[in-house]
Amino acid sequence: EVYADVGCGFGGLLMNLASLYPQSVSIGFEIRQKVTEYVKRRILHLRQEQEETGAYQNVSVLRANAMRYLPNLFQKGQLSKMFFCFPDPQFKKKNHRRRIISNGLLAEYAYLLRPGGRLYHITDVPELHEWMENHCKEHPCFRQIPTDELEEDPAVPCMRVSTEEGQKVARGGGNKYYCVYERIADEDAMKSHPLTVQ
Repeated sequence: EVYADVGCGFGGLLMNLASLYPQSVSIGFEIRQKVTEYVKRRILHLRQEQEETGAYQNVSVLRANAMRYLPNLFQKGQLSKMFFCFPDPQFKKKNHRRRIISNGLLAEYAYLLRPGGRLYHITDVPELHEWMENHCKEHPCFRQIPTDELEEDPAVPCMRVSTEEGQKVARGGGNKYYCVYERIADEDAMKSHPLTVQ
């Protein structure tokens, strides 16, 4: 299984995913050069520390603009999990098109996620949470997973506490808002949102 952490920052979630899911490959995407280099050094250091066990061979980071290039890096249905943790809120209305979750980008994420795969998002900004939640709910390829079902998913607590940004929010006493969506099969999406020819 392949997991993508989009905008991985300093790699907190990425390293924890590597430990939590040792049989899966976790890849972080980060647009900032220096931050990407830091995460690379962090991975190499952990690999050297755990050389005898072979841990952290299943994690990597790539400097890339995920909004532009993700479909060039993966095949259809290749991803099992996608994480969007504390993305830039892009508060100004004219910049809403730059938000990492939008109608157009959700179509790309649906293409990359296998049926049954999961899309996770978390933020400390209520307005952004509402934006992401509404866009995901409206997309025919995604089904929101009820909160009680999330208790069985170890990636949820990992996402809530592992990122550096999430830890900063916790230290400041802020709230975290998150949702998880399942990629439904294309045929089921077509049944719930049939195409109409005019």
